[in-house]
Amino acid sequence: MPAHLFAPLQLRSLALSNRIGISPMCQYSAEDGTASEWHAVHYGSRAVGGAALMIVEATGVVPEGRISPADLGLWDDRHIEPLARIVRFAHAQGCAAAIQLAHAGRKGSIGLGWQPQVSLDASAGGWPTVAPSALSFGEGYATPQALDEAGIAEVIAAFAAAARRAHAAGFRAVEIHAAHGYLLHQFLSPLANRRTDGWGGSFANRTRLVREVVKAVRKEWPDDLPLLIRLSATDWVDGGWNADETVALCRDLGALGVDMVDVSSAGLTPDAAIAAGPGFQTPFAERIRRETALPTAAVGFITAAAQADHIIRTGQADMVLLGRESLRDPHWPLHAAQALGQTGRWPAQYLRAAPPEAQKR
Repeated sequence: MPAHLFAPLQLRSLALSNRIGISPMCQYSAEDGTASEWHAVHYGSRAVGGAALMIVEATGVVPEGRISPADLGLWDDRHIEPLARIVRFAHAQGCAAAIQLAHAGRKGSIGLGWQPQVSLDASAGGWPTVAPSALSFGEGYATPQALDEAGIAEVIAAFAAAARRAHAAGFRAVEIHAAHGYLLHQFLSPLANRRTDGWGGSFANRTRLVREVVKAVRKEWPDDLPLLIRLSATDWVDGGWNADETVALCRDLGALGVDMVDVSSAGLTPDAAIAAGPGFQTPFAERIRRETALPTAAVGFITAAAQADHIIRTGQADMVLLGRESLRDPHWPLHAAQALGQTGRWPAQYLRAAPPEAQKR
């Protein structure tokens, strides 16, 4: 029988009770990289909602790797315990906590998500940004400094160190952010990477940093715990990173120890022509799954229980990750279970409001 939305999923030693996860979504509410009370309440609210996996937002592996001054960080040991508090609560609810490790590159040092998306100067808490090449993201963004060999080595080491801290905090999975126009994606795309050394030009050179980061993180991350990666399958721009290259990269990543690909798209340029709509990114997840045998997670405009279940039953992806829909409804998985005739994992404190079948636990 084909899997369905509430079938279990095994990723190494991690046993997930269903195929629903919470996408990483920046909250822009940290203080010098440290998780705040907002994070505890936000993630706790979703941990009780029935999802099997929750991926904590893009977390800077270095201070200059943040998107905004209020992003989470894991560049210092002092960041561990506030995150561990969130992890402990999530695991007590049966929700596996993961964290997305990130470096924003040329898209860093900008305002909070609800503020103007332009580069900040030092007086507003900004910092100089880095990238594969000295090319600005677009209007209002500062021109970054091209990373040299030493800088690239520091980025790789920072991802590895952040993975060690993630394990110390108790996370059961880590996700490397190589999508949405951030630093690793910038190296992948010829639109942002104009280098002529061993880190640019050919497909092998442009994908080298992603492969080196994966190897470094996998070396530090326990063998029995899964490693995820988020990729933009296409830039939606002629001459940019494309789906064929994504499939080829995923073949390499599987051999390096990646256990699931979180498949998104775009973010490299501000003027991409995106054919957005319900399920518009799911074909990329299906193709990667089919051509590489790697498990995939589908994202983007997934809002209805029947839609999510169809994605799993038809083999388009192994999981669905909810973003905006989980902001609108933290208990979406519980409501989806009821809609699909399944028994969701209701917290005992909420059983009085659960459907009769869920109360018989």
